[in-house]
Order: sequence, then structure tokens, then C-alpha cells
Amino acid sequence: MTASDLNDRLRRVRALVLDVDGTLTDGSILISDLGHETKRFDVRDGLGLELWRRAGLSVAVVTGRRGLALEHRLRELKITVALHAVTDKARGLADAAAQLGVPVESCAFMGDDLPDLAAMRLAAVACAPADAAAEVCAAAHVVTRARGGFGAVREFIELMLKAQGKWDELVRLGAH
Repeated sequence: MTASDLNDRLRRVRALVLDVDGTLTDGSILISDLGHETKRFDVRDGLGLELWRRAGLSVAVVTGRRGLALEHRLRELKITVALHAVTDKARGLADAAAQLGVPVESCAFMGDDLPDLAAMRLAAVACAPADAAAEVCAAAHVVTRARGGFGAVREFIELMLKAQGKWDELVRLGAH
């Protein structure tokens, strides 16, 4: 794909659909002696998602797991379309797009591991964090410099907002 083709795809994106573990997180799952699960999230990804929404764009999560830590973070991020325990990520992407009211052809998908491949092939733009599985990086239109859970989502959002001509205005208005 040429840079021009990629820019055309990036400009058409209206919804971002994300995997969680390895994308919004570093993929670690910490379980306490009491069985409580915790995850690590990057605040830069959170701000990127807020800017994405301020630009009038939609976001959803499609994840293979469930967990209270994720539910708390999704509430903080105001992500209301979240599909949990999804085994078929392509179907999950299609369902998320329908719930957001956008065609799959206007969705970007970001994932890091083999279960994400089918959704990546369906999305208008597929993105992988730098530390994604080799097969996922090979299938992606964009591979970030940042690793999952360390600003990869923010990097991808910046790329899309810049392609759409929205980034400079969002920065000018301030990110509070």
C-alpha cells in the first residue's frame, strides 16, 4: 500500500475499535493472593481517546477477557461500547460498528495477537503496537513505534487525527 492510499484510509476512519490486553495494556495480568486482577494502562492513551472523542469520532473495545479493572478504566474513559469475552474478533468488530452506527469500512482496528487477525483484515485500517506478534505486524497497515500499554493507542490516534486535519485544532484548544 502506498502512503497516499494509507492516508486516504486514515481520513475515512470514523470509529476506532480496540483490543485491550497488549494494546491498551502491556499484556500483563496481575493477580493478587486474593484473586483480584489488576492491569496497567497508559495515561497518554487515555488522553488520546479523549481527543478522539472531542473530534466527534467513536471508540469501542472488543476483548477476549472480562475484568473489573477494565470495567473501571472503560468508565473513566467514557467508552460505552465494550464487547467482552469475544472469541470471534471479526464478528466483534462488526457488532461494535453496528452499535456505534458506522459501517465496518470506516473502522480502524488495533490489536496485538493472533485472535485479532480476522478483525484486522476486515477493518479499513489495521494497526499493531510495536511488540505485537510477527503475524499481526505483517497484517497491519500501521505498526506503532510504541509498545502496547506504553502509548501505542495514542500514537495511532495522533496519526489518524493528523491525516484528518483535526490534530492541530485539538492541540490549539488545549487538552483538558
